[in-house]
Amino acid sequence: MNDRVTVKTLQSMKKKGAKISMLTAYDYPTAKMLDAANVDCILVGDSLGMVVQGKTTTIPVTLDEMIYHGEIVARATAHAMVIVDLPFPVGQLSIAHTVESAATIMKRTQCQAVKMEGGHQQASAIRAMVDAGIPTIAHIGLRPQSVHALGGYRVQRDAEQLMNDAKAAQEAGAFCILIECVPPELAKQATEMLSVPTIGIGAGPFCDGQVLVTNDMLGWNSGYVPKFVRQYADLKNAAEQAVTRFRDDVQKGIFPSADESF
Repeated sequence: MNDRVTVKTLQSMKKKGAKISMLTAYDYPTAKMLDAANVDCILVGDSLGMVVQGKTTTIPVTLDEMIYHGEIVARATAHAMVIVDLPFPVGQLSIAHTVESAATIMKRTQCQAVKMEGGHQQASAIRAMVDAGIPTIAHIGLRPQSVHALGGYRVQRDAEQLMNDAKAAQEAGAFCILIECVPPELAKQATEMLSVPTIGIGAGPFCDGQVLVTNDMLGWNSGYVPKFVRQYADLKNAAEQAVTRFRDDVQKGIFPSADESF
């Protein structure tokens, strides 16, 4: 029996009031761990540009890079729905190009869905992808690919725009909507208005689910932790201590020991 989380699974969870869990992964061991923990959804985000590549924004990430990481993550999973981001500027170009790029991601990664930043302005592209059989998540509120146009990583407080984006994305066929960095009351209003699930990040507790960057949640990052992150572990400190002990043992000549030699 296939235990894979599907579009219908998430729709059913919203109806039942069951919260949806989503975390990011960019590599095989992380995806394997998240899948074993029965996380509902794994997002291969273009956040890999900042988390993995050390860049200052998500904008430089390429389609080929998303496919490379997406295929690795999808291969590691059996339960979670795997979603791959459409990188900049795929969603901002022609509809035909957007659909072709999304289809290429689906074919080459074997993921179950794609995510695209935008709402009412990208509604035609969302509709075209859905019509092509590509399950699509919309991303509204703070859109990192538009960070320069938005004037930085700022909380988005325009209620009218948020509701228009949410309605347009749902009407275009998006099966789920990710809401980033908006006041909790606006996310609550959008969640209650929509029939499709919402996933929040920095959007308060009222969404149908929550997503975090796994590296932030585990304390395995470059040091900056956004306000909305709850850190469940401090892996960076633990790893630094382990590396220091290894270095010291090598320098002292006590690694490897006889037991660790052939």
